[in-house]
Amino acid sequence: MATLFATVAFSIDAMLPALPALAADLAPRDANRAQLVLTAFVLGMGIGTLFAGPISDAIGRKRAISLGIALYCIASVLAVLATSLEMLLVARLLQGLGAAGPRIVSLALVRDLYEGRRMAQIMSFVMMIFVLIPAVAPFIGSLVVPYFGWRGIFGLFVLLGLVNLVWLNLRQPETLPPEARRPLRAAALRSALREVLSHKAVRLYILVMALGYGQMFGYLSSVQQIYAEVFGITDDFPLWFMAMALLSGLGTITNAALVMRLGMRRITLAAYGGQAVISAALLLLTLAGFGGAGSFPVFFAWSVSIFLMAGLTFGNLNALALQPLGHVAGMASSVTGSIATVLAVFIAAPIGLAFDGTPLPMVVGTLTCSGLALCLMLRTRALTP
Repeated sequence: MATLFATVAFSIDAMLPALPALAADLAPRDANRAQLVLTAFVLGMGIGTLFAGPISDAIGRKRAISLGIALYCIASVLAVLATSLEMLLVARLLQGLGAAGPRIVSLALVRDLYEGRRMAQIMSFVMMIFVLIPAVAPFIGSLVVPYFGWRGIFGLFVLLGLVNLVWLNLRQPETLPPEARRPLRAAALRSALREVLSHKAVRLYILVMALGYGQMFGYLSSVQQIYAEVFGITDDFPLWFMAMALLSGLGTITNAALVMRLGMRRITLAAYGGQAVISAALLLLTLAGFGGAGSFPVFFAWSVSIFLMAGLTFGNLNALALQPLGHVAGMASSVTGSIATVLAVFIAAPIGLAFDGTPLPMVVGTLTCSGLALCLMLRTRALTP
């Protein structure tokens, strides 16, 4: 499950060291446009997520994941052949569509076996392993780019997809028996969609997930440029990213240890509240003129806090949203994941494209998202136990 989840993170993070070369090759007049290879992938994943779950409800979890991986690999080959940024963005969109299979159906697979706080605990264990893969992804990418260029990164994606495909089909039993499957019919899908969206608490959790994903994707869109242009860190960027991601693994460990005792909502509230306070403090420091290379330790600590917040919230939010929807887990995971991810693109893209040579747009975006997420989480307390 961890490697299936990591398909998405690896597809984003391994691209970070390749962005300068990609921008010089396909977007020499506007380097910020190279960031769109990240958001195009996320948009495709969001759209694909809407269909991956219902398809898995009809044909089984393993077959749906396998089809998604196949599309992911084909799109990766198309990306290698791209001769313009527009062609590459189309390939990345298709790649995101394929990645939706392993990303969202594996969540439904876990929901087939677990629910509630136990599911949140299992997801935390998955995330503990998962965090190692995106942690080393930029480092791996930095080893490939000097020898094979940015196109070589997509060869890595094909390899990852094939490993996942073989491992899944050799080791993971099917969790949705034929008698429990739901036919892929428009009426049934509309009915399940109405049921998912009829829960006010679920709608609020979707918005909170969108804000969480949005600030994370916004950070990833600009982080390589900030390291290079603000702090003068280029060659060592993958190592710093690895250290940050590994430190943030403490979030998933903490969540796994505390979620059964404190509950999912209380931990999520504390995470977003803490992130809002930290981001507000950094914003005040930035506006007061605290910046330059000497501020790197503060920026690095703040970056770690963003990843810690993700470890403390994403698994809990998914479990909270799916808790009343176990009988339509595939459709529920699709609807919640799709809406949250697509909305996140419209949050992340402006944050990334607003990069002006300083961390200010990123800090403002993170503070806004965390503050709004905190307010929405407070509203859920009156709706569900």
